[in-house]
Amino acid sequence: MKYIYLFILLLCSSLIYAQATARIEIFALTADSSLQLLTKAERAAVEVFDQTTAEFYYFDSKKTHFDWRGARGRDYNLMFILNGFACQPLSFRLQNDTAIQLIIKPLAEDLTTVEVEAGQENSFLGIVSGMGLYASKKNDVIDLAQVNGNLAANNPRAIYAKVAGLTVWENDNSGLQLNIAVRGMNPNRTASINSRQNGYDISADALGYPELYYSPPAQALARIELIRGAASLQYGTQFGGALNFVLKSGEDATKPLHISTENTFGSFGFFSSFNQISGKKATSKGVFSYYGYYQYKQGRGWREYSDFGAHTAYGNISYKSRGGKFSAQLQQTAMRYLAQQAGGLTDNEFALTPRLAKRARNWFKVDWNISALLLKYKISPRLVLDNRLFYVHAARASLGNLQPINRPDYGEARDYILGQYRNWGNETRLLYRYNLVGRNAVLLAGARTYWGNTTQAQGYSNADSTGKAADFQFLNTDGILRNDYRFPSFNAAVFVENYMPIGQKWSVTPGIRLERISTSADGYYQNLVLAPSANGVDTLRNEAVFEQRTLRRHIFLAGIGTSFKPNENAEFYANISQNYRAINFNDMRVSNPNQTIDSLLRDESGFNADLGFRGKTQNGRFSWDASLFYLYYADRIGNLPLRRPNAENPAITELYTLRTNIGNARVLGVEMLLQTDLLAWFSPPNSTENTIKKPNFKADIFVNFSYLDGRYLQTANAATSGRKLEFVPPLSLRTGLNLGYKSLDFSFQIAYTDSHFTDATNAELSPTATVGRVPSFLIADATASYNWRFLRLQIGSNNLFNAMYFTRRALSYPGPGIIPADGRSFFASLRLSF
Repeated sequence: MKYIYLFILLLCSSLIYAQATARIEIFALTADSSLQLLTKAERAAVEVFDQTTAEFYYFDSKKTHFDWRGARGRDYNLMFILNGFACQPLSFRLQNDTAIQLIIKPLAEDLTTVEVEAGQENSFLGIVSGMGLYASKKNDVIDLAQVNGNLAANNPRAIYAKVAGLTVWENDNSGLQLNIAVRGMNPNRTASINSRQNGYDISADALGYPELYYSPPAQALARIELIRGAASLQYGTQFGGALNFVLKSGEDATKPLHISTENTFGSFGFFSSFNQISGKKATSKGVFSYYGYYQYKQGRGWREYSDFGAHTAYGNISYKSRGGKFSAQLQQTAMRYLAQQAGGLTDNEFALTPRLAKRARNWFKVDWNISALLLKYKISPRLVLDNRLFYVHAARASLGNLQPINRPDYGEARDYILGQYRNWGNETRLLYRYNLVGRNAVLLAGARTYWGNTTQAQGYSNADSTGKAADFQFLNTDGILRNDYRFPSFNAAVFVENYMPIGQKWSVTPGIRLERISTSADGYYQNLVLAPSANGVDTLRNEAVFEQRTLRRHIFLAGIGTSFKPNENAEFYANISQNYRAINFNDMRVSNPNQTIDSLLRDESGFNADLGFRGKTQNGRFSWDASLFYLYYADRIGNLPLRRPNAENPAITELYTLRTNIGNARVLGVEMLLQTDLLAWFSPPNSTENTIKKPNFKADIFVNFSYLDGRYLQTANAATSGRKLEFVPPLSLRTGLNLGYKSLDFSFQIAYTDSHFTDATNAELSPTATVGRVPSFLIADATASYNWRFLRLQIGSNNLFNAMYFTRRALSYPGPGIIPADGRSFFASLRLSF
C-alpha cells in the first residue's frame, strides 16, 4: 500500500511541476491613445473564453491581473470579452511562468460589436451588432461623442451630416420633433422609418400611426444606427428602413458615481439644461449599473408665436450576472412639451417677410411615456436569447385654426384633435453562431407580437377658443364631434436571416419574414350638411355616422444579400428585399379643410435593392461608402391637388389635396460618403499599433453626396404620369471641415439641397401654399469647442450666413402653408463633469 501512496505522490508532484502560470494584465486603449489598467469593476465584467474547450472563465476582481494556469508546452487560444471593447484574441505557448500584457481597444469590426473607428463620426455596423444581423446591408452609425454641433437643440444638420441621401424638414430650432426620411419619402415626423430606442418601438403606433412625436435628446445618446430599406426583414413593414437611438448606459461608467451638467444659451430666448448621472458597482453577485438624465429647455423661437417649453427624463437600472450570462435592464422614458405654432405663409408673404407669423392661437402638446424591460441570456457561448417587452402610454393634442393660410384668422372656434396611444409589444430574438465548412456562420430568428390601441377624437375647442390660451378642451362634449374613433390593431411576425460565409472572402445572407396584420376602426364621423340662406348658413343635417371596419392581411417578405471582401479593409455588398407599408384608418378619419383622404386607399408594396462598395485605405488616410439603389413602389400614396365647391358658397371653388394611391413609381439613386484625414497624407503610418500617439493637430474633410431620380411610372391620372416624385431633391450635398489642436476643435460645414416638388402633379405654387416647389437652399454652420479636465465650452452659429429658406409646405400642423426655417442663430454651452 505504501508503494501506491508513493506512486500517487510522485504523480501529483510531476503534474504540479508540469504546470505553469501566465500572469495576464489587461490595459484599455483610451480616447487619447494612452494605456490604462482596467478598473476593479471592469475586471469583474471580463469574460475569458477558451476557444479550444468552448468554456468561459472569469477574473478574480480583487486581483489586478488574470492568472491562467495550464500545462507546460501547450498552445492556448483565448478570447477576452468586455462590453464596450472589441473581442481581443490571445494565443500563446505556455513554457514557463510568464507575464503577458494584453491591450483591448474600443469597438472595431467583429461578430459581436459595432465598428466605430476612433475619430470618425460615422462608420457602419459589423456583421452582428447586439442582437441584429447587418451583413450586406446599407447602414450608418453616428457616434454622438464625435459630433461637434448644437446637440442641445438636436440640430439634425450637425447630427446627420454624414448620412447620404437624407431629407430633413426643419420646423424650428427647438429640436422637439425629428422630421427625416431617406430615398425620397415623406419626412413628416419620420413616419416612413421604423423608429426605435434601445431596440424597441417609440412611435405613436407602429401600424396605425407610425409618427414620431418623441425623440431623445442628442446629449443622452451614445450612437444612432440607421439601416436602409433592406431592414424590412428584421424590423417589419416599412420602406425607409430602421432608425435606432442607442442611449448611454451605466455599463460604460468607470466609477460608482458620475455627474455632469450642461447648460446652453442661444438666440431667441433658447435655454437648455441637460443633467445626467451614471455609475457602476461590481459585487459578488454581478455588476449593477444605472444611468439617468433630465433635460429642460425653452425658447421664444425665430418667429413670433413660437414659444415652447419641454421636460424630458429617462432612467435605466441594469444588472449583469458575474460572467455575463444573464443581464436585465429596466428603462423608463417621460417627455412633456407645449409649443406654440406660428402657422405657415403664402409664397408672396415668405418672399417679403419670412419672419411673419399669422397664427397666434395654434398650439401643440405632447405627453409621452415609454416603459421597457430588456432581458438577455447566453444559453451557451454560441446561443443567445434576447427578449424586449415595451409599453407606450402617450398622447398628443393639437389646437388651432387649420383654414387655408391665405384666409385671415377671424377668431372662430379652433380645431381640437386629441390622440391617445396605449401600445404593448414584445420582441424575442435568438442568435446562434455555428460552424459552416470551418467558418463562422450566424443564424438570427425572431418573433414579434404587438397590440396597438389608438383613440382619436376631433372637434372644436371650448367656448374660450376665441382667445389665445392653450385650452385643450372640447366644446359641448355631449354633442357630436367631427369624429370619435377607436383604432385597435394587432401584429404578429416571425423572421429568419442566415449569414453564411462561402469561402474566405464571400458571404450570402438570405432571409424571410411572415407578417399578420389586423387594423380596425370603431366609431363615428360627423355628417354635416350646410346650405346658404338669407340669414347666412343653415344646417340641413347634423348626424353621427357610425362605422365598424376590420382589415386583415398576411404578408410574406423575402430578401437576400451578398458580400465580397477582397481584403480586410474593403467590401463590395449587394442586397434586394421586399417591402410593404400598410395603410391605417387613423389617417383616414382626420378632418382637414386642406386635404381629403381617398376612402379606397390601398396598401403600398415594392422592394429595395442596393449595390455598394465601402471601406478604407490601410493607412487610414481615406474612407468611403458609395452605393447605387433602386426603390420600387406599387400603389404609392401621394398628394393630388384638385378643386371642389366651397361648403358655404358652392358657386366658389377651392383648392384641396386628395391623398390617394397615385400609381406605381420608382426611385433611382446614388449615395456617397467620402472622408479623408489630411494630416495622414503627410505623415507615415506608425509601425506598431499599440504605440500610436494622438497628434496635437487634426484635420479631416468629408463630402456627403446623393443624386436621386424619382418618377411615377404608371398612374390612373394623366396629370401625374411620368412626373417627378414629391419630396425627392435631385441633388443633396453636404461637406465639412474639422480642425483640431490638442483640446480645441473647430467644425465648419455646408449643406445644399436641390429644388423639388411637394405634390404628384409637380405644381409650381398654389394660393394656399400647401403644394408647390421647394426652392434650393445652401446653409452653413460653424462650431468651436474646448475641453479642459472636467470642463467643456462650446460656441457656434447655425445658418451662419442668414439664408432665408424653407424645407416644407405643410397641409396641417404646424401650418398650413410654407414653414420658414430659422435664420441665423448663435449658441454657447458649458458642461461640467464630476
